[in-house]
Amino acid sequence: MIDRIAYDEASKILTVTFRENGKYLYYDVPAAVFDAFSKAPSAGSFFNAHVKDQFRFIRDPERKRFGPYA
Repeated sequence: MIDRIAYDEASKILTVTFRENGKYLYYDVPAAVFDAFSKAPSAGSFFNAHVKDQFRFIRDPERKRFGPYA
């Protein structure tokens, strides 16, 4: 389940924070995708259709490997 999303327009990085899995950074995301994502009636459905498998991503490099997500 998606907890929150954020976007850095200068770097075109979309950050998606999942309640159970932590934070992921998606690269080269157009601002229009973030705008539509933030207005979508279902964040999960939008993510699956328009973000997942569409952009290069990494798991948040600042997250500790072990222990609870903070």
